[in-house]
Formats: sequence, structure tokens, C-alpha cells
Amino acid sequence: MLAACSARDFLTRRLASDLISASPALKAPQSFLLRTGIVTGKDYPSPEYLVLQNHGWISAATIACPAGLLPAPCWNIVLSPSGVDVVHSSITGAEAAKSSISLPVARRELLDITGIAKQDNTADVEFDWKWVPLNEIGEALYSRDLRYRSTVEFRKYDDGWRLLEGPAHSAQTLDDALKNAELIP
Repeated sequence: MLAACSARDFLTRRLASDLISASPALKAPQSFLLRTGIVTGKDYPSPEYLVLQNHGWISAATIACPAGLLPAPCWNIVLSPSGVDVVHSSITGAEAAKSSISLPVARRELLDITGIAKQDNTADVEFDWKWVPLNEIGEALYSRDLRYRSTVEFRKYDDGWRLLEGPAHSAQTLDDALKNAELIP
């Protein structure tokens, strides 16, 4: 009698690539929280705000901090006319009136599985990925040229190999692996 084998019985680079690519953690868009109005010195000048200002999409003026808002200095951030156009092309109408706008700016793209280290019913899979900008703001904030390397754990179950989405012992989740990725020189 022949034992039935499924495509998931053998952890290949192709299977690892398919499972990582389908993962919600990899597919989730990267958002940037744009705050307009009065913000503290903790939030401005962050590198992202400086990039937006450099593109002429926002302007910022120092102002006295209102009571209870620290640390000083405080800034009044305003969208420029070109900033309004860029931001409004990335959001729905209801978001436009808010002072804090969550803008989807980039998504991750799996580039390559660079290694698989198997031991019994577990495996560490190393992979390279990059950011793909979704709009003009994403183009300004995320370089298409930078590559990152992450490692994630797989486990073999009775129905085949699975990507561990939740924490398991000392392994990091795919979401953690993406956040802790190493920039590839």
C-alpha cells in the first residue's frame, strides 16, 4: 500500500515562499499616522515629517504648547495645497476631516527564500523582502532599493508544514520577524 503524500509534506523553498506570501503579516499594508494641528516636540520633527515637509506637503510653525501638552516645543502642522491633493488621493472622504489620518503607504514584497534550516519537525526559514510604496507618500518614505532579511519558524504537523503565526516557545512570529528585520547592505 502506498502512503499518500501531500505537497505540504516536504518543506521546499517554493512551499515556504507560498506560505509566507499568503501570510496576513506580510500582506498587511504599512500605515503612516499623519497628525495635523498642534503636535508636541516628541512627534515633530520625526524623520517622516521632515520628508513630508521637504516635499512641500506640510508646513510647520513653532507655537506655545497648550496646557497639559508636553514636551515643548509644540508645532502647528498644516497640509499645503499639494499635500491636500496627495493625502486625499490616498484616503476616503470621511478620513479627510480628521486631525490624525492613517495613510496606507507601503506593502511588503517577498523577494527570495535564502535558506531553510530543518531540525526534526521544526525549521527556520530565512527570507529577503522589500517595501513597495503604494502612493506618493510611500515613495517618499520607503526606498524600493532597500532589502531586508528576516527569519521565521515553521512546524510540521500531521497535515504538513505550517508557518507559525503565533508565538511558540522562543520563536518569533512572522510579524515580529518583519519588525526585527536586518537591512541587507
